[in-house]
Amino acid sequence: MKAISLGFCTFVCAALLSAVGAAAQQPASTLAAPVPQVIRDAKKIFISNAGADSGLFPSPFSGDPNRGYNQLYAGLKATSQYELVSDPADADLVLELQLTAPNGPTNGSKVNGASNPVPMLRMVVYDRKTHFVLWAFTQSIEIAFLQKTHDRNFDEALSAILLEFEELSGKAAH
Repeated sequence: MKAISLGFCTFVCAALLSAVGAAAQQPASTLAAPVPQVIRDAKKIFISNAGADSGLFPSPFSGDPNRGYNQLYAGLKATSQYELVSDPADADLVLELQLTAPNGPTNGSKVNGASNPVPMLRMVVYDRKTHFVLWAFTQSIEIAFLQKTHDRNFDEALSAILLEFEELSGKAAH
């Protein structure tokens, strides 16, 4: 009887290990983790302005530190997919946008894994009820030499974050 149990356990373990191995070899896209349902179900959004690091306005970017917040608000409003609320207590989700200029090496080497960091936009999605982070998006703003190119790169990074959020929530325009 013990021989049968040992053989059965060996068979079950081998089957489980082969299943795990097969799953590990699948492309990442087929193993996608679930998106929190609250993101897909959200109807009301509060946008939080987490500001911008100093030294980014009016150069290299035109406008003021509220530029990203204002553009994100306008972009979400234009989609007509959400009701934008002025009180976080009324929202399903809170989107926090921040523009950062990370410190880093000035003579970095990409071979060694270090480089001069570029400004980046980061949008964090919070569940309003629990205050837990549900998702985060980060877009680097490519370097440029001309003011108008800096501004275009800023706009493109913000548009990319908005599009990523819309795709994640299942509300992207088709």
